[in-house]
Amino acid sequence: MNANLLTDAIGWLFDPANQVGEGGIPIRVFEHVRISALSVGFALVPALGAGLAIGHLRRGEFLTVTAANVGRAIPSLAILGFAFYFVLDLTGRLGDWPTVITCAVLAVPPILTNAHVGIREVDPDLVEASRGMGMSGLQVLRIVEIPLAAPLILAGIRTSAVQVVATATLGAIVAGGGLGRYIVDGFAQNDYEMVLGGAILVALLAIVTELFFSAVEKLASPARARRPTSFAPAYQEVAQVGRDDVSG
Repeated sequence: MNANLLTDAIGWLFDPANQVGEGGIPIRVFEHVRISALSVGFALVPALGAGLAIGHLRRGEFLTVTAANVGRAIPSLAILGFAFYFVLDLTGRLGDWPTVITCAVLAVPPILTNAHVGIREVDPDLVEASRGMGMSGLQVLRIVEIPLAAPLILAGIRTSAVQVVATATLGAIVAGGGLGRYIVDGFAQNDYEMVLGGAILVALLAIVTELFFSAVEKLASPARARRPTSFAPAYQEVAQVGRDDVSG
């Protein structure tokens, strides 16, 4: 990489003129975060719900694998093209919705797969003990399976979030906002300082996203890290439910 270009790009990032106005860096970062958050949020409900149900019931696992593989195989630009025409035909205007739809579709497979695998890998003996103490299926899922699967579920959300932050850059191709505007507009104007500056911002935002979700994941991981006693909290809750049933 040309050292002068890198120096110029860093200078562009810290130029006060690029910090203000509708096209300023703070506004573009906010737009990018908003698009990414909406995308992950829209993907979270169906993907997490389906993953938990499939993992708990041990049914539809083939469908999960197939859906995840198909979701990963479809090119991002192809989904963006379909979303572009869908939103344009439905609303007559664009905005950020084609980007949100595209990123939401791409965010589903990692969340779905990790939720399914996380629930499925919970110790079967613990699940059977829970049922033997009179816990309902929903109680087993809520008290036993989800807490133990939480680190893997969060890892899926982290993967999706980082992928969405990177993919949301493509939204600028269809007149969307976010940091991708700097890259697309920079190429259109032959302003390579802007292009590299936008790329640096996207990379930094992806790193911040990774670090944030990694920290959240670690907060949910102490029980798994201490594997000899990892099931103790769940067993205590199972026992308590059993005692409550007996006393009731």
